[in-house]
Amino acid sequence: MAIQRVSVNKLFEMKRTGEKIAMLTAYDYLMASQLDECGIDIILVGDSVGNVLLGYEDTIPVTMDEMIHHCKAVTRGVKRAMVVGDMPFMSYQASLEEAVHNAGRFLKEAGAQAVKVEGGEEVLEAIKKIIDSGIPVMGHLGLTPQSVHKFGGYGVRGQSEEEASKILRDAKKLEEVGVFSIVLEKVPAELSRRITEELSIPTIGIGAGVFCDGQVLVTHDMLGLFEKFKPKFSKRYANLAEEIKRCYREYIEEVKTGKFPTDEHSY
Repeated sequence: MAIQRVSVNKLFEMKRTGEKIAMLTAYDYLMASQLDECGIDIILVGDSVGNVLLGYEDTIPVTMDEMIHHCKAVTRGVKRAMVVGDMPFMSYQASLEEAVHNAGRFLKEAGAQAVKVEGGEEVLEAIKKIIDSGIPVMGHLGLTPQSVHKFGGYGVRGQSEEEASKILRDAKKLEEVGVFSIVLEKVPAELSRRITEELSIPTIGIGAGVFCDGQVLVTHDMLGLFEKFKPKFSKRYANLAEEIKRCYREYIEEVKTGKFPTDEHSY
């Protein structure tokens, strides 16, 4: 029996029936294939690759070519999950033509099924143009890491009544132009509850409480692989960094002392 790919319509159905949407990040073939095998609904090829794999201080330096490279690797390992490519900084802000062209690269070159775009009212025109071109778009509101210099940090968004009202307005405008879902990052749970209840499209929370239609984390955070910082909203399901380093140290010690290789590992 053919494997049924998770589609936009499937996500709408999940919201209607109350089935939670599980989403994680991946940047390579191995991790993507494991996630897909385990039944993840959405894989985000996030611009967080800049922090996690490329050694950048933030997501700002990540390029389209880097995103396409990693997205290609991910899609090679996926049969069921929806793969969403993250539009990096300045890939959609300069012009409508550039926004559509870059979004199209994720589908045409990398094999993704959709793209994610950060921002609300200020990028509505670009989002509408991308959607009108036949490319599904996932929105992203609240803390938008590409705007870290504008916000002056990675703090919780939507705590003031004014900012919360803007996020709610932006969410409704994104739904109106046709996004199929919205990521809500680091916003108060009560605000995400209201947005989730008032929108007919799914919300995906990351540090946005329990009321969203789904959740997303950076996989390297939840596995305890990335040690540079630990967000409050990220639960660690393992501490793989320590276990991996233990393996490295044991291998180095065995090579230095001649314990490895043995006859068992020789031809």
